[in-house]
Amino acid sequence: MESVLSVRDLVVEIPTRRGILRPVDNVSYELAPGEILGVVGESGAGKSMTGNAVIGLLDRPAHIASGEILLNGRRIDNLPMRDMRKVRGKEIGMVFQDPLTSLNPLIPIGEQLSETIETHLGVSRTEARKRALASLEEVGIPAAAERLDSYPHEFSGGMRQRVVIALALCAEPSLVIADEPTTALDVSVQAQIIALLKRLCREHGTSVILVTHDMGVIAEAADRVAVMYAGQLVEIGPVQDVLTRPRHPYTDGLVGSMPANSHGQPRLRQIPGAMPRLNDLPDGCPFNTRCSLAQDKCRAAPRPTLSQGAACWFPLGDAS
Repeated sequence: MESVLSVRDLVVEIPTRRGILRPVDNVSYELAPGEILGVVGESGAGKSMTGNAVIGLLDRPAHIASGEILLNGRRIDNLPMRDMRKVRGKEIGMVFQDPLTSLNPLIPIGEQLSETIETHLGVSRTEARKRALASLEEVGIPAAAERLDSYPHEFSGGMRQRVVIALALCAEPSLVIADEPTTALDVSVQAQIIALLKRLCREHGTSVILVTHDMGVIAEAADRVAVMYAGQLVEIGPVQDVLTRPRHPYTDGLVGSMPANSHGQPRLRQIPGAMPRLNDLPDGCPFNTRCSLAQDKCRAAPRPTLSQGAACWFPLGDAS
């Protein structure tokens, strides 16, 4: 079965006065049809930057320096801006962390949905409005017919995020990138939004990249999980395997910091130190300054590569 998305050796660079930074460094993964891939890591790990590279929304001077991005077998990282605009919305949908950044405050939400549907699906204005209403009903907006002409500020945060999900799915894309879709919401609303996103994507057969720093969200929603650290992919695998038997010490630290894994201890586990700045990465494994298991090999070039599911010279659970 052909992958919906193939990211191959992706490198994103940002030129600065102090040199070139690599917020995404040699990242590769595949995404199957209907699969939800969770991408997790600390702030600055490169999660959102990878998603922005896929959808072509890198802010200059950030740019793709090397690698390939294939969507349904077609390379998209080298498309002209005009062609990439056609891909966004139609083939790739986006759910942002703050719905107010992706909704026009001056235009009723029904009109925003209708315009997207009309543009990407080529239907009449009447048919587009009908589909916009169906989209709002599908995401659970109460009295959707009466709310079509409401403005974004007239909705609660949770309802706005439902509208954004409807906007992301209304043109029937094969891939949706959800960037921290629940961070700004109450815990009870978070669970509703994750359940809604899972259900809709299963029903539509849409693949999802779910970017988050919350391992609890990953455990609830994802089929597989990719763990990023300092711009690099350090572990990837089925979510249950990674959560129960993490191979990389960084992943083990993330899993151990989940309240569900506290085992009655008065304090949660924490990873010592902080992620290094991109202009001050240590030699060898970028995690070696925070890793209690680091040895001399970890502090010297070359750095470990993603083999056996983890970019670590001495992966956890390895008898050798």
